[in-house]
Amino acid sequence: MAFQALSDVRENLNPQWYRSRMPPARFRELSKRDDRKGWLQAGGHFGLFCLTGLAVYLTWSQGLWFAFFLALFAHGTVASFFRGTAVHELGHGTVFKTKWLNDAILYLFSLISWWSPFDYAASHTYHHRYTLHPEGDREVLLPVHPNVGRTFLLQIFTINLLTQPGRTFGKGGILSTIRQTALEATGRTGSTDIPANEWLEALHKDQPDQHRKSILWSRILLAFHGAVLVVAAVTGLWVLPLIITIPSYTANWLSYFVGLTQHCGLMESTTDFRKSTRSIRLPKFVEFLYWHMNWHTEHHMYAGVPCYNLPMLADEIKADMPEPRTLRGAWREMLDTWERQKADPDYAFDTPLPAAAITERRQPSEAAETSIGDLAPKGLK
Repeated sequence: MAFQALSDVRENLNPQWYRSRMPPARFRELSKRDDRKGWLQAGGHFGLFCLTGLAVYLTWSQGLWFAFFLALFAHGTVASFFRGTAVHELGHGTVFKTKWLNDAILYLFSLISWWSPFDYAASHTYHHRYTLHPEGDREVLLPVHPNVGRTFLLQIFTINLLTQPGRTFGKGGILSTIRQTALEATGRTGSTDIPANEWLEALHKDQPDQHRKSILWSRILLAFHGAVLVVAAVTGLWVLPLIITIPSYTANWLSYFVGLTQHCGLMESTTDFRKSTRSIRLPKFVEFLYWHMNWHTEHHMYAGVPCYNLPMLADEIKADMPEPRTLRGAWREMLDTWERQKADPDYAFDTPLPAAAITERRQPSEAAETSIGDLAPKGLK
């Protein structure tokens, strides 16, 4: 499918989003950033990463192999939420009130998880401005397959080596990620027959400054993880790459099962986030690891609200929102939808709204309408 240039999209596409109304004073309160809450979220997550990494090292050094594999599984489960989750909210710039601190933690998490915060800043700005309107947002290109195949499940419960990027930005195993990073370091993208690469190429043409930054960042990623490998070879500490280089691609099971629920099986080209985005209820610890992105419809409505305030936002506008799914219910919904899409690719699940829900667009304040935190790069402000 041929798509128009993104500069033309910005000029011609203007979705009139519906957002549930709340008092302006409450919106301002929920939008406040807090360094203390930021440290609890980001510092707590990184602290868990350090503790599980230490457990991997100690069990490896003592030859406690059963405990080692358990520790490695726990370490990967924690670290897999760096990629695409922690860097997502840090990319919005809303976690810390102190901007340099937010940026420093963003680069740290991106370094560990092989993530490009520069390509993602461009992509995710379009994702919020034109959510699931494919001419302007191909960060997630529907329909998405809720994969539960045996080979795929084996990889996400062990080490994700071979999965390939497809219809979702930045998704793939460690080998395809290293290959993509090496291409990016030379200014190339890869085959545009792959939807994720086509989207990346469109972003590079639209935002050349971000592309230049991404090239430099890709070289930094290769140099850093190459140095980890050299240190491991020189010292004999072959456990170091398992702790530092590939943990975000180890035990991806939980981040996959919760993350795929955001848009999979839902409607595209709608101006109602309640139809294109799904919120789910999770246990508190999983919600913490997921940076509260289970409240994903609320996040799209008011993307400038910090992640730690999303549960309060959800409570504030719940009368106008669909009932949040359970994780099991969301997966049943996605799998049923996928079965129908095999015969009818245009089918999408139409999320029912509560009887009291409002469907006519209400104009929110300008701040609520435009805020996506500090996400947009200079070329898209």
